[in-house]
Amino acid sequence: MVYLPSRRLVLGSALGSGLYFTVPGLFAEDLTRTPKMTEGPFYPTKLPLDTDNDLLVINDNVTPGVGEITHLTGKVVDLAGKPVTNACVEIWQCDDHGAYLHQGSDNGDKRDKNFQGFGRFVTSSTGEYYFRTIKPVAYPGRTPHIHVKVKRGGKELLCSQLFVADHPGNARDGIYRGVRDEKAKALITSAYTPVKGSKLKELAASYTLVLGLTPEMD
Repeated sequence: MVYLPSRRLVLGSALGSGLYFTVPGLFAEDLTRTPKMTEGPFYPTKLPLDTDNDLLVINDNVTPGVGEITHLTGKVVDLAGKPVTNACVEIWQCDDHGAYLHQGSDNGDKRDKNFQGFGRFVTSSTGEYYFRTIKPVAYPGRTPHIHVKVKRGGKELLCSQLFVADHPGNARDGIYRGVRDEKAKALITSAYTPVKGSKLKELAASYTLVLGLTPEMD
């Protein structure tokens, strides 16, 4: 069980204030599964002390991480569209300089020490998740992306990657191009749209994570 520090609970209110998403045809039959993808070499070598869902602020630091502030929302569902509860959603990504929270990151010496780089959120009865992070950036050899895992009961249910819609690097990225099914590709692709009225020029993106579960397996 992942507990969110009380000072961050206010972030959850964003789900009900213009960042709440809907999924067209959510309860249609035979939903397409979110494609599984490689974990890659940069899952954190050592998890940070702060692993909550706000990747822009580490513990009580005053200085936030650098980058385009993004509200990342979504829902974890099974093949029938039923919300998957008590699932631990993990994300990790490089910072605005292209450095990961990993000892093997090529430019680790330039890593933004104020960017958490990794976060967790446990879904409730609605299956929703929420993170405050930065818009992913490209680095040599890869188009912008965010890594994601879903775990429940000690079992890994999904490992995938999330991409930025219409980014020119997508056409050259072998991992993104490797997804041939257009419906599956749509699940891992989202526009990053401006949040109306945000003075900080915040963005919002949403991804539905469809697990290979049926209601009987939940």
